Amino acid sequence: MTTMHIVDLDESGWLLDGGEPVAADRLDEHFAAVLTPPSWASDIIVYVHGWQTAPDAAAAAANRLLALADEQYERRRALYPALAARFAPWLVVLRWPSRSGPHLGGYRRIRDRAHALSGESGHAGRVIGQLLGYLDSQRADPVAAPVLANRAGQYLHLVGHSFGCRVLCEAVQWAADDRPGATLGWSRPGPAGRAFTVDSMLLLQMAAPRDAFATTFTALADAPLRGPVVATYAERDWATGLWHRIAEQRRGIGSQGIGTAPEPVSSIKMRPATEAYDLAALDHWFVSVDAGAVFTAGRGPSGSHSDHLRAETAHLLLSLADHSR
Repeated sequence: MTTMHIVDLDESGWLLDGGEPVAADRLDEHFAAVLTPPSWASDIIVYVHGWQTAPDAAAAAANRLLALADEQYERRRALYPALAARFAPWLVVLRWPSRSGPHLGGYRRIRDRAHALSGESGHAGRVIGQLLGYLDSQRADPVAAPVLANRAGQYLHLVGHSFGCRVLCEAVQWAADDRPGATLGWSRPGPAGRAFTVDSMLLLQMAAPRDAFATTFTALADAPLRGPVVATYAERDWATGLWHRIAEQRRGIGSQGIGTAPEPVSSIKMRPATEAYDLAALDHWFVSVDAGAVFTAGRGPSGSHSDHLRAETAHLLLSLADHSR
């Protein structure tokens, strides 16, 4: 049983197959050949890595997060009553060229690349948006379950780290076809008039200004999301603190949390892996999670920026999946 599939993009955000670009008119054909969600999967998780991450390291990090989620689920299944019957995730790892020199110039270069991937000259928004649309069209429809109170569909979750969060946010804003997404879990209804819906979005140590959701990713409040945008932050994250302040004259979300957004921002502390997240804690359009007491490890110029692979992170991801039902 293959639990992970890898998708590679080039520096322009275009999809690669064996190192060669896939023609624009063959994207859906390519997805159909290699990316159909397996019938055994209960949840589809799309993971996008961050800065200074080699391809093998990206796959290893995603695998580690999935292993932590599996371990957390098996040990503390009672914390996730809606997942009690079954949690069988299928992981899609999206890799992009994020390596640069470990200096301020390298930080700025990758910041600009992350934005350019989906900007006017980039293609990542279209490619990832089309990928998400394909996954949404192929996954088992939760609405079609025979007992709506105990839905049996496949749920779609997005997880990003560092600059990978920017790549995801750009892509989620991309699609706009007619595909309404009625749901039962969150109080927020699925937005009509969109090409796909996403059940939750977890942004780990996002490398973007604190007002990014009010100035850059303004469409997220009306994007194909029915669940919350949840962003973690930790004061010891120097990559999005000191480095971000030098590069952009202000600290980033990964250091100080979400500042302003199109909708009110709820602020909570990251909970221990033994303490449940009630629905009220996460059922908001934007949730800023203080992980300062958890993400503490790390040396060198980035501090705790990459200390996100924790049991507490897996617990937060599982809680989002649980409340999506």
